[in-house]
Amino acid sequence: MSRNALLVPLALFFVAGLFLFLYKTPTPPTAPAYTAEFGGVSLTLEYATTPAERERGLGGRADVKGGYGMLFVFPRDDRYGFWMKDTLVPLDIFWLDDKGQVVSIAQDVAISSYPDVFYPTAPAKYVLETAAGFALRHAVATGTPLLLKSFPSVTK
Repeated sequence: MSRNALLVPLALFFVAGLFLFLYKTPTPPTAPAYTAEFGGVSLTLEYATTPAERERGLGGRADVKGGYGMLFVFPRDDRYGFWMKDTLVPLDIFWLDDKGQVVSIAQDVAISSYPDVFYPTAPAKYVLETAAGFALRHAVATGTPLLLKSFPSVTK
């Protein structure tokens, strides 16, 4: 058998395998991003509305950009505690009431603080996590509103 007779089927097999790999490999789901205004700047938000999403939070992420945040949505107002388990970057944590106004802040929470748990000074329905330093850079304080077109609700 000639060398070309062996190369053609081998090349076809390789191309077919590559095609199947590229088009059959499932794409991981990406969370939808929403835009809000917070501290006078535009902020891209990801919502955590299910227990699994809220538990995972920003854990395992090697970077949290300055204009990005995760909004945790809870079924009712309460004093929800947050910790830095599996979190790889320092964060600012904002607790917000049902109208989206900041009621409590934990600034520059270090990853080394785990297993400490941070609690708000007042009940909150939403919690927003951003990169550390956001509150200071944008003068976010108690009473600062998170401006969304509508606040999400718990989905599960």
